[in-house]
Amino acid sequence: MKTVIKTSNLVKIYNSSVAPVKAVDNVNIEFKEGEFTSIVGPSGSGKTTFLNLIGGLDKPTDGHVLIEDVDISTMKEGKLFDFRLKNIGFVFQSYNLIPVLTAKENVSFIMLLQKQSKEKMNKRAEEMLKQVGLSDRLNSRPSQLSGGQQQRVAVARALASKPKFVLADEPTANLDTESAFNLLDIMSRLNEEENITLIFSTHDQRVIDRAKRVVTLVDGAVSKDEAFER
Repeated sequence: MKTVIKTSNLVKIYNSSVAPVKAVDNVNIEFKEGEFTSIVGPSGSGKTTFLNLIGGLDKPTDGHVLIEDVDISTMKEGKLFDFRLKNIGFVFQSYNLIPVLTAKENVSFIMLLQKQSKEKMNKRAEEMLKQVGLSDRLNSRPSQLSGGQQQRVAVARALASKPKFVLADEPTANLDTESAFNLLDIMSRLNEEENITLIFSTHDQRVIDRAKRVVTLVDGAVSKDEAFER
């Protein structure tokens, strides 16, 4: 498998009123195409910050993030926005759905930004909502959906534009057991069928048990990196 994401001496320091906080501390790591990786560690270990750095949602204080040999850490914001739009799907703990849009419209939103045709958007949105078991809720707004259903819409949205990578920050944190397992079944299947590279930050043992690789962060540094046969 080829390396698709690589960090080089990656550092992120936040300046606080008390003292600077090193959230990510000189991380050098590679991720292979099609891997399913969980980033784990105690609260404050730097998991979310690391995910935001490799997803281009935050800029490093020092070091580099290379995605398929493209250094996104030096990109200007406009080019970085376009790069994320074409390559990376995001799933957030808080769902981040647009309240006034239906499930179908939420899933179509990224494709709208990509200026895809209406026909193509509609077909892909319906296809993805069917894959996550929500073909009967196309016209439901987020307020009409359960937490598990909203998270499945968020997953469908993240995957609708056929990204090479999906980054998920605590995607099961607000879900009951059945919803969490359903979501993980969907993500695992898409990982296998479409060879999408999945990187999750999580505390959830249910996610950790599905991942084929588990990277442990402690105080912003990699303390352990383990591979598993699943």
